[in-house]
Amino acid sequence: LRNPFIISNIAFFILLVVGQPAKSKRPKEPGENKIKPVNKRVRPKTPKMKERESAESSLKSQSILTQVMDKGHFQKLAATLSLSAGQSIELRCKGSNVTWSYPSYLDTFKDSRLSIKQLDRYGQLILANATAADTGEYGCWLQLCNGDKCRKDETKTGSTYIFFTDKEELFVPTPSYFEIVYLTPDRPAVIPCRVTTPSAKVTLHREFPAEEIETDGTDIIYDVKKGFVYQHPTSDHKGIVYCKAESQGAPQISIKYHLLYVEVPKGPPSTTIAASSSRAEVSDSVHVVCTVLGEPDVDVDFRWQYPGQESERPVNIQNYWRLINRGTGHTTRISRSVLLVEDFEARDAGNYICIARNLQGETTVATNVELN
Repeated sequence: LRNPFIISNIAFFILLVVGQPAKSKRPKEPGENKIKPVNKRVRPKTPKMKERESAESSLKSQSILTQVMDKGHFQKLAATLSLSAGQSIELRCKGSNVTWSYPSYLDTFKDSRLSIKQLDRYGQLILANATAADTGEYGCWLQLCNGDKCRKDETKTGSTYIFFTDKEELFVPTPSYFEIVYLTPDRPAVIPCRVTTPSAKVTLHREFPAEEIETDGTDIIYDVKKGFVYQHPTSDHKGIVYCKAESQGAPQISIKYHLLYVEVPKGPPSTTIAASSSRAEVSDSVHVVCTVLGEPDVDVDFRWQYPGQESERPVNIQNYWRLINRGTGHTTRISRSVLLVEDFEARDAGNYICIARNLQGETTVATNVELN
C-alpha cells in the first residue's frame, strides 16, 4: 500500500465517489440556481376557450358610466345606487356621441332640474335637487352613425338604478291616485308600486275582501325596481289592490290599482263600418262610423278616404274610445272614428273607406252612400 501509484488511484476513486469537499453555507441570493434562458423566444400561450369567453364577456360588460364625486374624482357605478332626496348628481359617459335614458316623467314635465350636454370626450347628465319621484333607471350608450343612420353600440353602454330615499315618501310618487293595470293571459302584468328605499319591506293587499296577497316568488314576485309582477295573470286576479311599505317607522300605503282582465286576440284591428243611411237627399247630414274592438291598452289610429276628398270637401272627423265590461270579468276597448258630412251634395256620393291601424297591422273597411 505504500506504492505511490496505488495510493494516487485510490485517492482519485474516492474523489469520484464522494465528490468535492463541502463548502461553507451562505444565504442564497434571490433568483440563484434558477436557469435563465438567454435569447430564447417564448411562444405566447393561447388562452383556453373559457378564458377567451370570459375576456370577451368582460369587454362587452365594460361600463362607460361614471359618477363625478368631490374634488374631481370619478366612481364606477354598480347596478344600484342609493342617495338621499335633495342631493344633486352628475353622471358622465365616455364618448363623442352619447345617448341617455332616464325616468320618462322628467321629459313629460320638461323638468329644468335635468341638464344634458355633449362635450368633446364625454356626455354629461346633471340632476339637481333630486326628489323621491326621480327614483329609476339611468343609462347611456354610444351611437355609431353612418350618415343619417345611427345604431346603438352594444359594447359601450352603462346603466344604474338610483334610489332617492325619502322617509316621507317610501313609494315613488305618481301623477294620479288611481291606476288601471290590464291583465292578459299571454304576458306578465306589473303592479308598479316601486319604493325609494331598497330595504323597505313591501306587501301586496286586496281591498275587497280585505286580505294580504301572498307573494310566493313563482306566480307573484316582488321586484324592487318594478313592483309586484303577476307572471301568469288570470281572471281570478282582477280587483282593486294596493301596496304597503315599512321602513323604520309607520307603514305607508301606495295608490290603488284596478286590475282588469283582458282576453282579446292579438292582431290587426277588428273593424266594422256603418253609415247613418245608405241613401241621402241633398242637404242631408250623413255620418259614417268606423268601430274597432280591441285590447284596452292598445291604441288605434284611423285614416279616411271619401268621395269629396280630392275637391277638399270639408268634413268633421272625431275620434274617441271607452272601456266596456263584458260581464265575465273581461274588459274590451271600443275605439271609434266618426266622419260627418253636412249638406250632402252629389260629389259626396260614393265609397267611404276607413283604415284602422294598430301595432299588429291595419284593416280596411268600406261602405257606400248614394244620392237619392
